[in-house]
Amino acid sequence: MRLATYNIEWFANLFDRNDRLVVDDSLSGRHGVTKAQQVEAVAKVLTAVDADAILIVEAPNTGRTQNTIRALERFVHAFDLRTREAVMGFANETHQELAVLYDPEKLTARHDPIGEETGKRGSGEAPRFDGTFRIDLDIDATEDIVRFSKPPIELAVRTRAGTELRLIGAHLKSKYPHGAETRDEKIQISIANRRKQLAQAIWIRTRVERHMAAGEHVILMGDLNDGPGLDQFEHLFGRSSVEILLETGLYDPNAAKVRQLRPGPLPSTARFELEAEGRYMHALLDYIMISPGLRDRNPSWRIWHPFDDKECWEMPELREALLTASDHFPVSLDIEI
Repeated sequence: MRLATYNIEWFANLFDRNDRLVVDDSLSGRHGVTKAQQVEAVAKVLTAVDADAILIVEAPNTGRTQNTIRALERFVHAFDLRTREAVMGFANETHQELAVLYDPEKLTARHDPIGEETGKRGSGEAPRFDGTFRIDLDIDATEDIVRFSKPPIELAVRTRAGTELRLIGAHLKSKYPHGAETRDEKIQISIANRRKQLAQAIWIRTRVERHMAAGEHVILMGDLNDGPGLDQFEHLFGRSSVEILLETGLYDPNAAKVRQLRPGPLPSTARFELEAEGRYMHALLDYIMISPGLRDRNPSWRIWHPFDDKECWEMPELREALLTASDHFPVSLDIEI
C-alpha cells in the first residue's frame, strides 16, 4: 500500500465559490503560474504518485458556500483518479484545510477525533484537536494557552488486508515572522511562533503516546514546518518540534538522517524562492512517521523531488509539473499493511 502527504500551495484558489474548478489564464496563488497551469500540474503529480491514500495539506476551503469534500471529489472525478473518496476533520478559518483522498477499494477511513471537548476553557490533558490546550513549556513559569489554527485530522483506518491504524495528519504553526517590520519584531514573533509550534507538537505527541500505549499502529504525516537545526531559535528551547515527536518512538528516515552528527547531503521536501537574494532555499518540512510496530512491514519512503529523485529528474514532464504545482513536493510511503 502507498500512503502519501502533499502540501499543495493555494489549492483553494483553483476553485470558485461553488467548488467548480477554475481552468483559465488568471493567476493562481503560485507566483507566475496560471490556474490552468497549476490545475494540470497538480493532476499530473497526483497521477504519478498514484497513492492509495494521500493527505492533502492546504486542501480547498470549507465555508459558507464551499465544501472541501465536494471540491476534492470533483477534482479527482475530472482527472479520473482512483482516490475517489475524501474525508476531512475539523474545518478551520484559514482557507487551508486538511483532508485525505483515498481509494475505497483499498481502505476505509473515517474521522474519529479523540479527547475531551474543551471549548475555550482548555485542558492540560491533551484535549480533542479542536479544543484548547493549557501547557507550561517550562522556560518562564508561564502557562501557554494553545489552539490549532488548523486542527489535525485524526482518522480510524482499516485496510483491505484487515490492518487497523490511527492516521493523524497535521500542519503545524509556521515559524515565519509574518507582519514583522523591524529586527526586534521579527525576533519577538519568531519566538512566539516557535513556542506555539512546540506546544502543538507536545499536544500531538501526547495523543500518539496514548494510541501506542493502547497497542494501536500510528502514522503521523503532514507539513510540520520544522526540522532539526532549521533556525537559531531552536537553541532557545533545546529541540525542534520534529524531535519532540520522534521521542515517542515514531520513525521517519529523513528526520533521522538530519539528526546525525555528520549527515552528509540533506533531504528536502520544499523549495522557496528568496527573491531578494536571487536564489532558492530548500528545507525538510514534510514527513511520514510510523510507530515501531509498523517498522517490520517493509516500509520504503520516497520524496518526489524534481532534482534529487532520479526518476523525477529523468521525466521532464513530471519534473516541470512538480515545480509548477506547489512549493512542496510529495512524500510517499510504501508499506505492507
